[in-house]
Amino acid sequence: MAEPHAPFDVLRAYLTARASFTDDEFAYLRTMFLPKRLPAGEFLQRAGEVARHAAFVARGCLRSYVIDGKGKEHIVQFAPETWWLADSESLMAGVPTKFFYEAVEESDLLLIDGRAHQQVVEKVPGYGVAMRTGLQRHAAAKDHRIVSALSATAEERYLAFLDAYPSIVQRVPQKMLASYLGISPETLSRIRQKLSRRGRS
Repeated sequence: MAEPHAPFDVLRAYLTARASFTDDEFAYLRTMFLPKRLPAGEFLQRAGEVARHAAFVARGCLRSYVIDGKGKEHIVQFAPETWWLADSESLMAGVPTKFFYEAVEESDLLLIDGRAHQQVVEKVPGYGVAMRTGLQRHAAAKDHRIVSALSATAEERYLAFLDAYPSIVQRVPQKMLASYLGISPETLSRIRQKLSRRGRS
């Protein structure tokens, strides 16, 4: 018997919500993805490697981060359930990636390599439609973050993140969340204490 929330079932629900598919197309899709369980703290990829796969997160949460010349980590993205994580440039051009992908908590992933992804896009029209919808979501989130970083206060950035990703706030360490927001853990702690007194955290 299949798990009630088996990774491919999560992907199927994600795709079905965005496009139409036949049973034969899903049978084909199932053969193109490789399931992988990643324990907390383990890496899907490290900077300097050439990316081999795009990853769909069926369960759990990963983080994408870079390390600057001074050795400081900067979190670029959190990827919880139903998010994709991929360095398209490294995947398609074969150049070393700049990003580390690490599991924040035990995660179930579905991996697809660059060539298989292109085959699926060509053979299954709905997959391309669903992927474009997902990419638009990612682009919008990235644009919003850039604007926020340029104009919002630290408290405003935290509140925006809390509204957009309420589950992630409770799942990632404060140090990681502070890195993503571009503030110190101490500043984030003060913001949380202040908001807690107002009934928000």
